[in-house]
Amino acid sequence: MNSSPKPVTTPVAAELATSRTGTTSDVVATADEPHAANASGRLNWLRAGVLGANDGIVSTASLVLGVSGATTARSSVVVAAAVGMLAGALSMAAGEYVSVSTQRDSERALIEKERQELAETPEQETEELAAMYRQRGLDEPTSRVVAQQLMAHDALRAHLEVELKIDPDELTNPWPAAFASMVSFLVGAAVPLIAVLLSPRSWVTVIAVALALAVTGWLSARLGGARRAPAVARNVGGGLLAMGITYGLGLLVGHVI
Repeated sequence: MNSSPKPVTTPVAAELATSRTGTTSDVVATADEPHAANASGRLNWLRAGVLGANDGIVSTASLVLGVSGATTARSSVVVAAAVGMLAGALSMAAGEYVSVSTQRDSERALIEKERQELAETPEQETEELAAMYRQRGLDEPTSRVVAQQLMAHDALRAHLEVELKIDPDELTNPWPAAFASMVSFLVGAAVPLIAVLLSPRSWVTVIAVALALAVTGWLSARLGGARRAPAVARNVGGGLLAMGITYGLGLLVGHVI
């Protein structure tokens, strides 16, 4: 006689499985697939990196063209590009650090508040969790059973993930975000700086920047699943407009001074 335990499929487990994917076998089949939230997080990091590089290209190139309009001294243009590159990168890093730190503080505050509510009113929190599962399509008895089982297993995690969409094991970290923003800005800002070092002619910088903006526009559209041509046109057009305005302002200031 075989005494090995047989797999048990409860009505709750079956209903949860079929309500999410159609069959219980589908749930087992997708168990090894990448976590959707992790994939989305990586995509957001890539998109932020592309946007950071784009900021570095446009801001530094605009600064270079503005100074070029005001003076013909190449040393002044190179110094402005280098200083603008460094200042922009540090500003991006500081801004990202502050922003992500604020988000992390908010997440920690929400976790602490949820932990306190679970300690003070566990019955009410169970009803709240069951109500959220009813909103997702479960019936009254099933939602109560699911809520009770999740509360018994890990009440805090259940509420954080379902109610607040927070993974307590993956809170935002400001240091990688700040470093990534700084590096992406430096990479983008290097394009106009290298162009200035290679040639004193402004049109060389404009062409190099336009090509770089076409690349970042194409990448951002690809990452976002959007049409490439409009994204590239917007990116290049916006950069050229910014450079044209600052160059005109530099000409004006140069003549006045």
